[in-house]
Order: sequence, then C-alpha cells, then structure tokens
Amino acid sequence: MLRQFFAPALAVCGLAILAGCSPSQESQMPEKPIAEQQRLKQLSILAPQANKIPFTAEYHGKTITDHFNWLKDAGYPDVNDQPIIDYLNQENAYFNAFLAPKKRLVDTLFEEFKGRTNDTESSVPWIENGYDYKSYYKPGEEYLTFSRRKLESDEDVVFLSITELAEPFDYFIMDDWEISPNNQFIAYSYNTNGDERYRIVVRDLNTGEMLSDELNDTSGDIVFSTDSRSIVYGALATDRWYTESVKVHNLGSEQVNDKVMFAESNDGFFLGFGLTSSKEYLVISSSQSETSETYVVPASDFAATPIQLVSREQNFLNNVDHANGYFYIIANDTHTNSRLAKVSDKEPSYNNWETVIAGSDERYLMDMQNFQSFMVVTSRENGIERFTLYDYAGNNHDVAFPESVFSVFNGSNPEFEQDFVRINYNSMITPSTVFDYKVGSTALITKKVQEIPSGYDKSQYVTERIMAPARDGMMVPVTLVYKKGFKKDASQPMYLYGYGAYGSTVSPSFSTTRLSILDRGFSYAIAHVRGSDMLGHQWYLDGKLDKRMNTFNDFIDVARHLVAEKYVAQGNISISGRSAGGKLMGAATIQAPELWRSVTLGVPFVDVLNTMLDANLPLTPPEWSEWGNPIEEPVVFDYIQSYSPYDNIVAREYPPMLVTGGINDPRVTYWEPAKWTARMRELKTDDNLLIMRINMGAGHFSNSGRYGRLRDYAEEYAFMLASHGITQ
Repeated sequence: MLRQFFAPALAVCGLAILAGCSPSQESQMPEKPIAEQQRLKQLSILAPQANKIPFTAEYHGKTITDHFNWLKDAGYPDVNDQPIIDYLNQENAYFNAFLAPKKRLVDTLFEEFKGRTNDTESSVPWIENGYDYKSYYKPGEEYLTFSRRKLESDEDVVFLSITELAEPFDYFIMDDWEISPNNQFIAYSYNTNGDERYRIVVRDLNTGEMLSDELNDTSGDIVFSTDSRSIVYGALATDRWYTESVKVHNLGSEQVNDKVMFAESNDGFFLGFGLTSSKEYLVISSSQSETSETYVVPASDFAATPIQLVSREQNFLNNVDHANGYFYIIANDTHTNSRLAKVSDKEPSYNNWETVIAGSDERYLMDMQNFQSFMVVTSRENGIERFTLYDYAGNNHDVAFPESVFSVFNGSNPEFEQDFVRINYNSMITPSTVFDYKVGSTALITKKVQEIPSGYDKSQYVTERIMAPARDGMMVPVTLVYKKGFKKDASQPMYLYGYGAYGSTVSPSFSTTRLSILDRGFSYAIAHVRGSDMLGHQWYLDGKLDKRMNTFNDFIDVARHLVAEKYVAQGNISISGRSAGGKLMGAATIQAPELWRSVTLGVPFVDVLNTMLDANLPLTPPEWSEWGNPIEEPVVFDYIQSYSPYDNIVAREYPPMLVTGGINDPRVTYWEPAKWTARMRELKTDDNLLIMRINMGAGHFSNSGRYGRLRDYAEEYAFMLASHGITQ
C-alpha cells in the first residue's frame, strides 16, 4: 500500500533555450483560450485564499517556514478542524463554479465513456473447487454480482452482490473475498470511507445467515485454513496503517482472542501473505523496497511455527511459490534482474537453492505461477513483456502475441491441476482480450474480447514505441497512440502521462476513456521514466533515493524530444499523473512550466520533505527506503528539499492546474494537495486557472462505483480540453 515527487526554477527564457525551441516551433503553438480564472472573476467568483499562519521547525541547523502547515489537522486521521473543512469546501465550491458552464462537455464525455461500457459486462467463467464461477454487472448497477453453480448442475446461485452491500453507503470498496475449502462459508472485506482499514465478515452460504465474526482494522486480505474453521488476516496497527501482525481467527470466537502467527515490530516494513498455487503453504513476507524476509507455514496447520526461507539481513527481494515438493523463488540475490531458483520443501535452507533460470542483463524476471505440470514466468526484455511456459523437465517456450508492444498478465488460474493458462492481453489499440493457452499447443484460444457497445474500429488507431534521449545519455522508452492520419508537424495537441516510482510500470494498455481525446485530435504518450522498472530492476534503482531527479529529468527530456521530433509543439502538451506520478507532475510544473498547456495532479505526493520528516504519519517509515530519511541524514534532507515540489514553488507564471485529493486518503494525505494549491495560488503571477477537487467522502481512489469513476474522469478531461479551447 504505497503512494502509488527540484531544483529552484530557472527563468522561462533560459529554459526555452535549453529546450532547443526555435521561433518556428513557438509559432506553431495554438493561441491559448481566454483564461478561465478571468471569467470567474468577471462573475465575482474569487479563488479561495488560504490564511497564512507562520509555522517554523529546525532540522540539521536549518529552519523550515511553512505558512500552510495549519491545513494538517492535529487530530488526523480525524479531520474536525472547522477552518480546514471550511477551506476545503471553498475550494470545492470554486471547482464547481468552473465546472458549471462545462456541464454540457462533462455530460458529453460521460455519455461517450458510458457508451463504450457494456452495461451487462461479464467475466469468462472459471472453475474452482467443484464450482463454475462468474462475475457480471446487472443493467445500471455500479458494482459486480458474483454467482456460481456446481459442475454437475445447471442452477446458478448468486453468492455475492456488491451492489446490495454498497446500497446504504456513499462509498463502498470490496477488497477481497474468499470461499472456504468446504464451500460453506464466504468471508469478505470491505471499507466505506476510503481510509483502507477493512472490516472482515463471514456468511454461511448454506443458510444465508451472517456469522457473529467481525474483524476490524484489517489490511483486507483473507486466507481460509484447509479445514475451513479459521481464517488468516492482517491486523493493522491502532494508530498507523502498516500491518503489524498476521493473525489467525477461529470462526465463532472473538477477535480479541485471535492468535498472532507472525508479528512485525519494524513499522518500516510491509507485511503481506498468501497461499501458494499448490495451496499447501501460506507464505508470509515482510519487505522494504530492497529486501524481503519470507516465511512459510503449512496450510494444514496454522498453529505451526513459521519456517524462515529468507532473512531480511540477506538483503534481497524474493517472491515464493510452491509445486510438487519444491519452493520456487524469484530473487535478485545473484543478479539485479533476478534469477529463478528452487529448493526442496523438506530442506529449504538457502545453501540448498538450485538455479532454474539464471539472472540476465537482458531479461528481467517479474513474476511466476506454478501449476502441477508446468509453470508460467512473466518477464520483460527491452521494455517488451514476455510470457513463458516451462515444464519441470527444463523445456520452455514463449507464447507468441500478435503485436510488438502490448500488456499481458495471468488471468484467473485458481486450479493447480489445470493443463492450460488463462491470459489477459491488451495494447494501446487492442481492447482487453482473454486467451486460454493449452500446454503443448501453439494456439491462443480467444475466450472473450472486451465489448464496446458504441463501436470501435482498431484500424483507425496507431501505436508505436520510440526511445527519447535523456540529458545523461540514457534512452527513455515512450509509448504513443494516435488516430490514423496523425501528422508529425507539431500541429496537434498531446496528452502525456507519467509515473516512475516503487518499480511500478505503467503498461501500454487499452483505455476506452482515452478514445475521447484521440477522437478530438490528441496524441497520447506514456513516458516510461526511471523509477519504474520498464527496462529492468536497475531502471528502478536509478530513479530512487539520491537518483530521484532522474525521474523528473526523464519526463521533461521526453517532452522536449517529442517537441523536437514535431509530435507536438511546446506549450501544447497537457500532462497528468497520480500519487507519486502527481509528484512528478509537480516537479515538471516547477522545472519547465513553459512546456505545458495544463497539468492534472491526481492525489499528488508534493509535500515530500514535510511528510518524510513526520515519523508519526501512517506510511512515512516504509517510505524512507524509497526516498531516504531526512530526519537522520542531513544530506538526504538537503536533497529532498532541492526537489520537493511544494518547497520549490516560486513567484512566476505557471500553466493551468487541476489538483485532486481525498479527505480519507492514508497514502497521500489530503493536506498535500491542499497545501500545494494554497501556496501555488499565493505565489503564481499568472491568471491561469488553478482549481482543486477534494472528495470529502473518499480516499486515494476517488469514487468507488464504475459510473462514479467515469464522472470523475469526465470532469478531469473537461478541464484539460478547456485548456486547449475545446468545448465539445
């Protein structure tokens, strides 16, 4: 559960020269529309001005002054301070004032999005433990319904309706559900305010009655014991959001009596667990960004003492599965890009590990799933995903896919004994497709292609992968998509997306909402910057800690390359990113404001220094392994202060901005977007629009229903389109 960030700004003319802007390129930039902020002023609707209340703190002999620290409620996670609530409400009112005359555009976009959404979308059925399962939407409903039938029966029985569970609430998220091995019970976890503290409840599927069991303050994950009498869950710390222990709950007992299976005393580690594919072992992992400690417990005996496979002192990452008497481990112990090893479950010490797939500079091993007669390994080479099947005799082959740039991952494959693998596939121009691939075959069997009711012609769109030079000579992958007929003459607008943190990569995936901007003449690009793992684990390492600036530089250099290659003109690029990607947007806004037509900062992690200095915040200690600890290390303090977007706002002109947040967000707390907005509004010297939308009933992921999310996207696109003068 991570937040999934600059040197002082230079003069605009200086940055323009560094960008290599020629007069001809500048002349191609379309004239900007009338400033929205001016229109609102004419209507006597003034932008909120947050009060300035001096606050100072000293670290390493340096004084920090923060006039908007008061926006952080002292009682957090409860937010009851009336001046704070009043300010957030004023910002929301100002956002709505901007939105009011855009209602027609928002409604048009929403209907376009909705028209591409199958109102009765359903999954490909999957078989598990004697039942055939499926999920589907009923017409007009926001949430899924799940049903199943016995394999020897035609009777389909609904066992879970998220719509019914969500009905009493404005916000509802189902995190996990599991059915017991004896098929009698279902346990599910849910949250109703976005703070990601989940409640687990249990229902008897035979009687329909709820059991008395109710587990609060959990991480949401659930595993049943093989005898169906107990469940394993993650217990959150009372005053933090980290999972402090893995516990066993016996059905029918009180939560206070639950036994601790494993406890983590270091709040800088993330604790997780799950069953192996063989369902013979529970794997417990406690990890930071560069090390993980792993234990296994027999699934038949949750009372057994956990067996340690890897200690954190060994200082490498690992991912464990199990099949046929062996643990299989992807680990970066001998190579940065990881190897695949195996070891007997009878003698699993590290000294007994045998290499199955050696580490490679070219091939980055990412994930695996074991089956009884084969295993699947997903990897990436030169930024292109590979999906490889191995039998246990050492034979292997890659599954061939029809495009050169795509996204692929394991589908629903719950049966250890199955002789095929279900695959989810898509690309920037290919809708989500479900394939079955039978072992020993070379054919992909199409089980389902995403339906787009309003129509979609793939031949009318083009995607490509290019490489853009960064200032230090590294080549950064960029994935583009645009409508057929696009001209590389810098005449059309672009929407550029970026994220580079935690080794998480934005895959080149299909999006129905994106079609609305492609059809309006935009190109769309993803900058696969350092901090992600697009080009391997080292690509991630080169964007964290004291190399964090590479992420921001890569993004800006990608944009300048796209300008130089005439994909777009300077100043005609709208950019967007969420969470740590929102931090990237903040950095790009500070460093190169002249490049952007507009900026959307989604739940942005922009107040980096202050957050990393507060060890009492929910997720600060685990983040130190990603950004460094400025409390203990002066050099880290100085480095973070040099790039933290909030700390580097200066008086100058900036592009139009939309900032979003959630009042209950535990990952990027609400005051980060609020403080950014307040300080930016105080210092910026332009009349460009700056608006903020804070969801007062949600967290990191905004609205919870499928159509509610589409409405959010419509509002964000309306802001972006308006910045380009597009009103319909």
